[in-house]
Amino acid sequence: MTLLKGNCLETLKTLEDNSIDSIVTDPPYELGFMGKSWDASGIAYNVELWKQALRVLKPGGHLLAFSGSRTYHRMAVAIEDAGFEIRDQIMWIYGSGFPKSLDVSKAIDRQAGAERPDRTVETGGKSGSHENPTRHVTNAGSPATPEAQQWQGWGTALKPAHEPIVVARKPLIGTVANNVLTYGTGALNIDGSRVGTGTGETKTVQYPDIRGNNYNNAIGTVEYTVTDQGRWPANVIHDGSEEVLAGFPNSKGGAYPAKRGQAVNTSFASGQETEGGYRAMGDDGSAARFFYCAKASKAERNAGLEGLPKQEQQGSYKFRTDGSLDGKETEPKSNIHPTVKPLALMRYLIKLVTPPNGLVLDPFLGSGSTAVAAILEGFNWVGCEMTEDYWPIIEARVAWAQKEQEGKLL
Repeated sequence: MTLLKGNCLETLKTLEDNSIDSIVTDPPYELGFMGKSWDASGIAYNVELWKQALRVLKPGGHLLAFSGSRTYHRMAVAIEDAGFEIRDQIMWIYGSGFPKSLDVSKAIDRQAGAERPDRTVETGGKSGSHENPTRHVTNAGSPATPEAQQWQGWGTALKPAHEPIVVARKPLIGTVANNVLTYGTGALNIDGSRVGTGTGETKTVQYPDIRGNNYNNAIGTVEYTVTDQGRWPANVIHDGSEEVLAGFPNSKGGAYPAKRGQAVNTSFASGQETEGGYRAMGDDGSAARFFYCAKASKAERNAGLEGLPKQEQQGSYKFRTDGSLDGKETEPKSNIHPTVKPLALMRYLIKLVTPPNGLVLDPFLGSGSTAVAAILEGFNWVGCEMTEDYWPIIEARVAWAQKEQEGKLL
């Protein structure tokens, strides 16, 4: 377990060729987030960086890297240009994003030097230490010019609700089977990352062919033995918020077209056959088919940091603990990193691409979430971080994770 302090372009050079089993990282999105210089350096687009990542990764090793919806394409191209194969894209969908949009109507009035009517605000009194918990705005600043009236309701941005994760792999040496046997890398841990608990129950199902003909011209019925292992991991992850769940139609049990010879229904939960030659899946609610992970809570972000001083959040905006902008002041905190990823998400991703007892690399360790997740999943880790303010946070969170893991092993 190693924290490499410094710019990853240099610190990665200290690692040996083919020494890393997987890379799971949250690079800068290159948006200048909260005025942070590290988020506008262009490092995520640097082909030389990803060449270093390719060099240290074992053949067949996987790279998972987060990015923003506006800048993902440039990072993915840089990763591909470095020699990686782009295998897939995982979409992390959430409902807590805040739209950072320009009100075009207001901008037109400002440009014309026209003042809008004053707002009339009726306050709702006081609740505890919070002033005016309820506000009734009777005049929200109506457009002052005809041009502003014409463009009332127009903006410049959508609400952010997803972050893409590139799934890339270092080219194999030989076949997948040979690569896995030689290096232990090249495959995904499907069963270890299945969605849902899975009962583990095994049933024998008897059925005729769905087209009315017996399977392979057999007489009578065909028996299949099936085990409920949970769902195959998908390239969608969601936070379970009402807003996200509403976007997935609730089709009880779900279904997919049955192939010739497959049972019309092998569900353990539904018990009802789906019409039209489809197999029912047996879980309720489409979002249940995907891995669920909420954003990092305040308690999770600050676990193990009780001994560190609390600081004011730095930057041009104040953000809530879930990372979304709401224009309000936030209290000082020990973990001052603005983009802390949830541990459940990082643990899931690490487990998906890392072989048993493997070594995980994060070139952009930030507040140390990848390291903490690796420890809690029983993996070794190495990470790079150049911002000195984050080093004590990483070290304290790592120490907390080690105690947690040791406690589980006792």
